Amino acid sequence: MANFDRKVEKFIDILINKNGYVQVLEGLQNTLIIAVLGLIIGTVIGTVIASVRVMPKYKTLPKILNGICSFYVELFRGTPIVVQLLIFYYVLLPVIGIKMNGVDVSILVFGLNSGAYISEMMRAGILSVDSGQMEAGRAVGLSFFTTMVKIVIPQAVKNILPTLGNEFIALIKETSVVSFVGAADLYVAFNLIGTNSYEFMVPYLAMAIIYVVIVLIISFGIKMMERSLRKSDRRN
Repeated sequence: MANFDRKVEKFIDILINKNGYVQVLEGLQNTLIIAVLGLIIGTVIGTVIASVRVMPKYKTLPKILNGICSFYVELFRGTPIVVQLLIFYYVLLPVIGIKMNGVDVSILVFGLNSGAYISEMMRAGILSVDSGQMEAGRAVGLSFFTTMVKIVIPQAVKNILPTLGNEFIALIKETSVVSFVGAADLYVAFNLIGTNSYEFMVPYLAMAIIYVVIVLIISFGIKMMERSLRKSDRRN
């Protein structure tokens, strides 16, 4: 017990007296930025892909677009996100002459990766909406695109909200790998504290607690949103 107390004291000393909290706050900020922006980008990409994949395949163009989208989904779901980060940061972006820092590359890759998963969630959500909704929209003169955006997709999002929450949580936890491309996230911050103190147990425990708190906050927010949507359903 006394040994653990000494470890805690050493951790607090580096965290407070030696400004370790600066790295922690920066790491927390980068973690949230990467996860939030990655989710937004992924939701946009996933919604577009899902819309294409449920589009009627009577013509050649929808078939071609569906093939491209299917390849995209399988590509990003079939490779680890660490591999995607490394390929983008060290191969693709240098080859095409684009310079991006580790955080920006992480946002891009997390968004592209998340888009592949969200597309399948969104596709399931769209298919769960009664087909009469699409038929009603087309019957009053709306185009396929307008009907999807204004009628079908909002209902699909409501249906997959818990799954989207799980995707957000997964993104938060997966940010621990962005150190491979030089991005300073929570893992990097606490690993630096552990390196400076030659003691990793307490920093890693503190890091785990922060992740748990973030996940609990997200879970609570999703539950509140679900409750609010259920109330609106009852009013309708």
